[in-house]
Amino acid sequence: MGREIEAIAIQRHHNIVTIVDSKNSSSVTDSELLKADVAIEFSTPHTVLNNVKRCLDINLPVVIGTTGWYGHFDEIQAYCTVKDGSFFHATNCSRGVNLFFKLNNCLAELMNRYPDYDVSMEEIHHIHKLDKPSGTAITLANQVLNKMERKKKWSIETKDPDTLFIKDIRESEMPGTHIIKYHSGIDDIEIMHKAHNRKGFALGAVIAAEFLQPRKGIYTMSDII
Repeated sequence: MGREIEAIAIQRHHNIVTIVDSKNSSSVTDSELLKADVAIEFSTPHTVLNNVKRCLDINLPVVIGTTGWYGHFDEIQAYCTVKDGSFFHATNCSRGVNLFFKLNNCLAELMNRYPDYDVSMEEIHHIHKLDKPSGTAITLANQVLNKMERKKKWSIETKDPDTLFIKDIRESEMPGTHIIKYHSGIDDIEIMHKAHNRKGFALGAVIAAEFLQPRKGIYTMSDII
């Protein structure tokens, strides 16, 4: 993702002033970070919290592309408010995925009226992805739960009638596929988003950085789409 973001940022006439990774994170100074107008954070669920707090401490706007950290959302939100900072967060920065979110929301609202259809999900990602299910799948699942009264929770293990089952698959170098399927005894209805590569995620992150840089507060892709 870092290489994809760098390539797209340069294509859009931006300069990469500092790259922080696991090899140099302890040696990069705040003054080096402040050469940037905005930071784009793609790391791991275990390191994102400290990375974002560090950016907020020095008043550096930060785009969070990492997933699997949303258990700390309230903490980061409060920290951002105290620091009068700005951050952008998204379970998926791809514009196509965020259009898919809107489609999923509309379809779930419509299907709530038809109890003879059951709903399930499937997500496929590369073998290096650390979180299960993906942040994108969780967003899609929560949209369904908000619209469909007969589903009370989601699970990657349980297939109870009131549970939205998410099948999570990790294989090869798949950048990401998400499928929502409505099944009845008569027919099936499916919607799918399939990423061909990581460029859509990287482009969305750079666009988010362009959007965030002059602003204060907390934003997400719905503020752009």
